[in-house]
Amino acid sequence: MLSSVVRPTRREASRAVDATRLALVIEYDGTAYNGFQLQFATPTIQGQLERAILSLTSERVRVIGAGRTDAGVHARGQVVSFATASRLEPETFIDGLNHYLPEDIAVRAARVVADSFDARRMARSRQYRYTIINRAMRSPLAERFACRVEDSLDVAAMDQACRTIVGVHDLASFASGLAGEKMRTLRTVHSATVTRDAVVLWDDDLISINVTANAFLRHQMRSLAGCLVAIGRGRMTLDQFREVVTARQPGLAGPVLPAHGLCLIRVDYTQSVEDETR
Repeated sequence: MLSSVVRPTRREASRAVDATRLALVIEYDGTAYNGFQLQFATPTIQGQLERAILSLTSERVRVIGAGRTDAGVHARGQVVSFATASRLEPETFIDGLNHYLPEDIAVRAARVVADSFDARRMARSRQYRYTIINRAMRSPLAERFACRVEDSLDVAAMDQACRTIVGVHDLASFASGLAGEKMRTLRTVHSATVTRDAVVLWDDDLISINVTANAFLRHQMRSLAGCLVAIGRGRMTLDQFREVVTARQPGLAGPVLPAHGLCLIRVDYTQSVEDETR
């Protein structure tokens, strides 16, 4: 979050009259958008943000996001950065952008950062959560943000398997869309757990798959969630899961669960500053 964004140096602050770099924490419901990244003739989170900045400051800017969430994926703690010549205070940016943004996107915090700050490249870790609602009947309230699985799930077995990916692993088996691309698939996973959480609102149990890593491959979390559900159903063993991990074969894991169960929870950076989230 912005509790971990790099402060500008004195020299950089002295140049703020000409240009300032801002970092924002963004929360959004990704249902109506074709992902974060700007695309032609289709609604995206980046497109809405840049349009709101234009309306507020009359500037055409390009924002950089810490995570390029796919179509339908949500975020509670997406971080973006951009340069602006505006002299508006960060608090004014929060109020002003929220005025122009649609109701399913909101700026939660704003911070002046160093000129060198890049929300994507300087991120130390990202946390994603995949949420499952474990019930037979559909849930009009929960299913916008959680994937419904009817079968009873063994959460302890899911958690045991999930924890095996902690450490440095080649996670190519959980990635898709890598054909013909030269991409590093080695990832450092800091934590990985599966928990069952009682939620009174829905009178049902929600199962949360939480993974924090330095970076994520495309569809990695949704493919991992698919494997873990197979384990929870008793259709995959722990040894078979380990074989999937060590195979390092793109697209081997799965199935890829729906996007609406996935949320980018937070992004952390190396140097801490005061949290201005409100």
